[in-house]
Amino acid sequence: MSLPNGFLDELRTRVTLSAVVGRKVTWDMRKSNMAKGDFWAPCPFHQEKSASFHVDDRKGFYYCFGCHAKGDAVTFVKESENLGFMEAVEVLAREAGMQMPARDPQAAQRADRRTQLAAVMDEVVKFYRLQLKTAAGAAARTYLSQKRRLNEAAWDRWDIGWSPENAQAVVDHLKAKGIAEDLMTASGIVAKSDNGRLYDRFHARIIFPIRDGRGRVISLGGRSLDPNARAKYLNGPETELFDKGRNLFNQSPAREAAGKGKPLIVAEGYMDVIALSEAGFTAAVAPLGTAVTEDQLRLIWRIADEPIVALDGDTAGLRAAQRVIDLALPMLEAGKALRFAILPGGLDPDDLIKAQGAPAMQAVLDQAKPMVQLLWQRETEGRVFDSPERRAALDKTLRGHLARIADPSIKNHYAEEMKRLRLELFGTAQARPFQPGPWRKGGKFAPPGGALASTRSSLLAQAQGPVEEALREAVILATLILHPALIHRFESALERLDLTGDDHDMLRQMILAGADLPDLHAKIAQSAPAALDALLSRPHVAIAPPVRNTQDDALAALCLAEELAKLEARRGARSEIEDAMEDMDGLPDEGLTWRLTQAAEARHRSEKGGTTDSSDLGEDRSALSRHLQSLIDSQVWVKKNR
Repeated sequence: MSLPNGFLDELRTRVTLSAVVGRKVTWDMRKSNMAKGDFWAPCPFHQEKSASFHVDDRKGFYYCFGCHAKGDAVTFVKESENLGFMEAVEVLAREAGMQMPARDPQAAQRADRRTQLAAVMDEVVKFYRLQLKTAAGAAARTYLSQKRRLNEAAWDRWDIGWSPENAQAVVDHLKAKGIAEDLMTASGIVAKSDNGRLYDRFHARIIFPIRDGRGRVISLGGRSLDPNARAKYLNGPETELFDKGRNLFNQSPAREAAGKGKPLIVAEGYMDVIALSEAGFTAAVAPLGTAVTEDQLRLIWRIADEPIVALDGDTAGLRAAQRVIDLALPMLEAGKALRFAILPGGLDPDDLIKAQGAPAMQAVLDQAKPMVQLLWQRETEGRVFDSPERRAALDKTLRGHLARIADPSIKNHYAEEMKRLRLELFGTAQARPFQPGPWRKGGKFAPPGGALASTRSSLLAQAQGPVEEALREAVILATLILHPALIHRFESALERLDLTGDDHDMLRQMILAGADLPDLHAKIAQSAPAALDALLSRPHVAIAPPVRNTQDDALAALCLAEELAKLEARRGARSEIEDAMEDMDGLPDEGLTWRLTQAAEARHRSEKGGTTDSSDLGEDRSALSRHLQSLIDSQVWVKKNR
């Protein structure tokens, strides 16, 4: 349906944005200046305590300085009530007293059909609620009050009902109301048997209405009291009103509660949501008889940036948590996360609250773990990594998970956390496995025969200090990007390398995450073009032998070994000097002078080019050697008179 020119402009003129938004927020009167049409409030789209949500009535525009939500009155109604564009326009038009333009016949027919189905759902809910109060609903009332500890007021709040055992009861009731058979079946409440007989799909079940984001009943859920029932819980089928993968149970009240600062909790079923809400955790939702879908996860993140997934602590609950993790990994973005609260002893939220009360549930929520910890737990718990092969298999699995994360920043942070957890699990010794090859000597990388002539004559040989280190880092990263077959061989050295810049660290994480990708260069060019261009455009990188010759992996391996050895040597010597200087306290010490002398001699030996023994630092820097000797000669530890 199209709107005539000027319709939206007139609608925005008639509707005051602050009045529309004011239904969902509480204005901060200290920051707001109502006389000037300037309003501030905590944002209704994400959880916050400060007033960062701004409404400018004069411009008819809102903006949140926290989550960056922005738009006009139509956008606000659309986003806050989970409506389509035309539905939001209709809501505002009714408020403004404006007549919606005539729709095309087919659209009007579809809208009328949905209106008729919604009326059927309302009539059915009324019927079931009445049945709960009759003698036929005695068993259901006993179950709700004794087993679930819900009083009559709670039944009314949730519109809980009872579908009698007589499968014809609701059919007869709807017929008496003049509702056609095709609308009965289209609503999903009434089914038709093979012989054409109509019957109540939910007969002999406790009824829980399912509502959309606007609070309209779109389907039902039913709980059987028969222990031998084929299905304990039954959801309505897909209909013109109901798409189970795009809706959540308790969606609208949870959105309102989350907007007031309540943590959003994702539970498994209706009774969990009801128990949580009745205990004060009013921002609770649940999927509708299926595992969480992509659409539901997006809807959950529209309600809250960091919801808590509360699942049973049994095997089924843990499996459900892992499915959510696999679903969420590619969808992660900055500011959108998941935390997981695993309940103890196989209990569900309803059981825990009934047994130990709301404080016990709050304690579980307070201990909710970030998603990365559950991912790590899944891959490591109950497994033994007592061999290089098993540790390598774990690394490969983790790299696969990292590769599924689309957001480069989040991928980097996940990689850092995985690295930390890996070090905790293996310890330093096991986290740095032996790298076989002819160039490994005395635990340090060094090519056979000493430094390559091409390296000695490069810009790297002329650089000094931190600049030199940054140049060497750049060559190492560029070489691995252009020679991905070498990543596994040098992976451990790359992981423990202390890089000097954010771009270098980001590229390092992308290299480690894409170790098994043949088109690593293209992937990085797509994900981080600016960082890659800055790296490869540096003159010293462009002329490096492994960058000029991308087909010679053997040459690249030798260059990598040499660059890593030199970088390690320089930083090792500097660290030794810094440690020694920190130990000086006014008077010279024979041990300290010996350490400085040894560092200087090691530098002198490195001038010969190449490593000579396990203590050789493998660095070609006469300038630093002379500087070390000058420190010793001048007795820098002696306090000078001013």
